[in-house]
Amino acid sequence: MSTPASGSDRVLQGQVIAVPEARQLDVLASLLERRGANVLRCPLVGIADSPDTASVVAWIERLIASPTDLVVFYTGEGVERLCGFAERANLTAELKAALARTPKLVRGPKPKRALRALDLVPDYAAAEPTTAGLIAAAQAIELPRKRVAIQLYSPEQSLELAQHFRERGAAVDTVAPYVYDSAADDDEVAALIGTLAAGRVSAIAFTSKAQVQRLLKLADERHLKRELDAGLKRTKVAAVGPVVSAELAAAGIRVDTVPTESFTMKPLVTSLCELLGAR
Repeated sequence: MSTPASGSDRVLQGQVIAVPEARQLDVLASLLERRGANVLRCPLVGIADSPDTASVVAWIERLIASPTDLVVFYTGEGVERLCGFAERANLTAELKAALARTPKLVRGPKPKRALRALDLVPDYAAAEPTTAGLIAAAQAIELPRKRVAIQLYSPEQSLELAQHFRERGAAVDTVAPYVYDSAADDDEVAALIGTLAAGRVSAIAFTSKAQVQRLLKLADERHLKRELDAGLKRTKVAAVGPVVSAELAAAGIRVDTVPTESFTMKPLVTSLCELLGAR
């Protein structure tokens, strides 16, 4: 007997699910459509290489040239983007060798998978894929750590982890190899808010903090906050993991489902099947 999470069971038949994802939009949409869902595609945020190529390449060169006691990866996207910069600078072999000899701490499964694609494995992993989880993991790593390199997921992110290492006497070298930009135009985002407010969406599946931030920013700029609030109250809200869930909660948005272990696309779809399959 099939279960609500079964890949062949069309348990989402008749459900309309809004997908703000951009980079893996087709992957997520396909997983949902296989289960019978009607997917409303509205990629809110795109990802692009950092425009500051010189700074990113200089970080890679420092990692290659200088002994580093630890390198921290927040995201798989960061690992992949750094490899792209290294390839264009003819530094691929040198970067891989530097990573192989340097202890590595990762925030979650995505940077772990990205390293595995390079035939590398992390030495340490956060138990919870958050900055707090990274700090907890770092506290268990034996000193001294005189130089720590950190890949950031945003130039504007909190620097709590960097501060943690500085307080322990380490020199910290950070890099943000990619930036977020708008993927859908403002009118498309406003139309999504209208569709949510009209009650025509069963669920919306958020896969990044930046998606939440873009939606809220546009609602504020277009004076659509009341419509967005009403729409989200009528719509089931799914988050891919605890970081996105916390961002939604901080904005006062109810989260109806979030995977409990692996924070990737397939568990997100499974959680949606479990949430909506009995409706």
